[in-house]
Amino acid sequence: MDFTPIIFNALGLYWYFIPLFLLPVVLKSAWCKGIWGECLVNFLLTKFLPKKHYTLIKNVTLPTDDGTIQIDHIVVSPFGVFVIDTQNMKGWIFGSAKQKQWTQKIFKYSVKFQNPLHQNYKHTHTLARCLGLLSDQIHSVIVFIGDSTFKLIPVTNQRALFSR
Repeated sequence: MDFTPIIFNALGLYWYFIPLFLLPVVLKSAWCKGIWGECLVNFLLTKFLPKKHYTLIKNVTLPTDDGTIQIDHIVVSPFGVFVIDTQNMKGWIFGSAKQKQWTQKIFKYSVKFQNPLHQNYKHTHTLARCLGLLSDQIHSVIVFIGDSTFKLIPVTNQRALFSR
């Protein structure tokens, strides 16, 4: 028996339910969260920085020795060039400036991610090299969007927790 006509008939009647099921999956994805965080930072920078002194450049891709990097926002001003990296996260964030990876913890769920300070360090140096700027003319800024809390760990316990 051929089920093709039955399937097409059912899809013809209920096709509008497919986007309703896919929408929550797309909205919860890391890609969508990243886009939302960048849009929010873009809106805030556009709204609150005076255009007379600040120029906003968004979503810049630059070549590196091992591929390319993508910079979320660059703000050019008389005070210097600011390279902004946006992180849209929730939960507790564990990490220190020298660690290669930080940890995001939401209840029992735990995930490691690249230290955004290290990531933005590469961004600032690549941009400085491309523009011929000195290191004191370019500034790294990390913006966390979302319901996240930084948890400080006493220096004596950091090695024990993060050396594994």
